[in-house]
Amino acid sequence: MSVLDPVLYPLYEARLMRELRHKPRPKHIAVMADGNRRWARESGYDDISHGHRAGGAKIGELVRWSAEMDVEVVTIYLLSTENLQRTSEEVELLFTIISDVIDDLATEHYSCRVKLVGHLDLLPPEVAGRMQRSADATTEKAGLTVNIAVGYGGRQEIVDAVRSLIAAEADHIDSIDGLCERVTVDSLGAHLYTSGQPDPDLVIRTSGEQRLSGFLIWQAAYSEIWFTDTYWPAFRKIDFLRALRDYSQRSRRFGK
Repeated sequence: MSVLDPVLYPLYEARLMRELRHKPRPKHIAVMADGNRRWARESGYDDISHGHRAGGAKIGELVRWSAEMDVEVVTIYLLSTENLQRTSEEVELLFTIISDVIDDLATEHYSCRVKLVGHLDLLPPEVAGRMQRSADATTEKAGLTVNIAVGYGGRQEIVDAVRSLIAAEADHIDSIDGLCERVTVDSLGAHLYTSGQPDPDLVIRTSGEQRLSGFLIWQAAYSEIWFTDTYWPAFRKIDFLRALRDYSQRSRRFGK
């Protein structure tokens, strides 16, 4: 970090805040928090756990920034179904860090409600149970909603939604044709993990990768996408504000 950074960053942050005044802002922001391992390696750490821990600590900052900017929903992609195929040591570390993050968000230091979105059956019962208990403790809290995507896969979410819809309609239909008539965009959307929430207006992906990797593939159909080369542990408030500034300058057509 340059010695000028402590002086220049607050000035740049203030400038960004002025530029965002009276401009359109996203109500739902989805974040692909990517690049923990690469950040650790490029920062000189032999142990990539430093990257995961630094990335976990960044979640609370994101929640605070979002609250300051009147964001209503934040969805954070922390653990995909593919991530579960990593080494057992790394997966267990991720379970611990994510559980600690949810525990932290459940404290009085944050005004937010935590919702777990993902195929929790893929997690060990004791891990899923700990996460769910902490999330349940936030149900009556005020503030924004924080979706923690863990054990999440976009294709699996749609499969789960279809299965849930069929199960819900089973007692009301007597034929395949009748079932087909019940399957609509609205009825299927009502069985997604994020049912009842607005679709994300803005999707942010860190680390330089420029793809959604199955993240919210139904909900993000008309989302604005913002990519940055910055690794997640190094993501700063000015990066967040730059994403919001870029969003405010776009013309959303929703496919029209």
